[in-house]
Amino acid sequence: MRNTLLLMAAIALTVLCWGLYGPTLQAGQFGMSTVAGVPARLRPFVCVGLAYFLIGVIVPLLWLYLRGEKGEWTLMGISWSLAGGALGALGAFGIILAFTFGGAPIYVMPLVFGGAPVVNAFLTIYIAGRMKEIGPMFLAGLIIVILGAVVVLVSAPHGKPHPPTAEKPTEATATKADEASVADGKEKVDANPTLVQSASSAVWSWILRVLAIALAIGSWGAYGPVLHKGQAAMHHSRMRPLLCVGVAYFVIAVILPHFFLAEMGEASSYLKFGTLWSLLGGTLGALGALGIILAFNSGGKPVFVMPLVFGGAPVINTLATIASKNQWDHVPPFFWAGLILVIAGAAMVLVLAPRGGS
Repeated sequence: MRNTLLLMAAIALTVLCWGLYGPTLQAGQFGMSTVAGVPARLRPFVCVGLAYFLIGVIVPLLWLYLRGEKGEWTLMGISWSLAGGALGALGAFGIILAFTFGGAPIYVMPLVFGGAPVVNAFLTIYIAGRMKEIGPMFLAGLIIVILGAVVVLVSAPHGKPHPPTAEKPTEATATKADEASVADGKEKVDANPTLVQSASSAVWSWILRVLAIALAIGSWGAYGPVLHKGQAAMHHSRMRPLLCVGVAYFVIAVILPHFFLAEMGEASSYLKFGTLWSLLGGTLGALGALGIILAFNSGGKPVFVMPLVFGGAPVINTLATIASKNQWDHVPPFFWAGLILVIAGAAMVLVLAPRGGS
């Protein structure tokens, strides 16, 4: 009973932290940018890495030194845990790139949170060799969680456009409108090469956006099973795998971006507002990673822990967005239907997940 409560608390911690991760990090991206409307990429990523270093390296080192814990360092455990941390960092960078290349949360997050648990489930089944233990009801629950998350995010309210202010035309404005129409027609004729170039740029941005989303789906989908193997190889230690995750984040999210910033630069700066939000986003990400490790340590398996996380996190994300914009009166019925699907599917996944061996 105690392990079940700890398992549920750990999953809830990750769902809450990762649900707030996206909006917080996006606020940091725009807060650090020096160009209006263009989100920063590398400096917010550096702040995420620094937060992971504090929570994922300093805290575990102090814990192990002062209190110790069960488990031990093994080469296999270190390798798998570092790989898990690298996947987590690459997934976070994929989200940042998707937004940078013009992606909107309305479809980026449904694709990521819908695709990652599918990758996770099948990778877990393949690694464990338990294809025969997967029943049709479990797969149905997994599909319901994914569909529910997509419905929640797609049907979430996103504010209403302000209607244009009616203005009575005057003779002067009519004359200006005619002149503007003639000038606009001339500009369209002269700008054909530019339009072709813009179309080519849009296609290239779309390709990069798709690749960034695929990077996030693949990385975060494989994150749980890989980290679980690292923890198991360290005899179910909690702090040791987290320490390896923090080290991997520090290398990928702090050291590497530092060289790119030195060589290429970026239209951003470590402004107070953006830095604080980016650090907070990294903190939420690190606490979510700790929640995953605690869930595994309490008997959870990636095949049902990760679908619950990826099903619940986008719901928290959307609810937080609605609350921040005070849009409760504009929530469509499909949103609540999707929320019910997520809850029902999550319950099916949890109850019908194959238990396997210890």
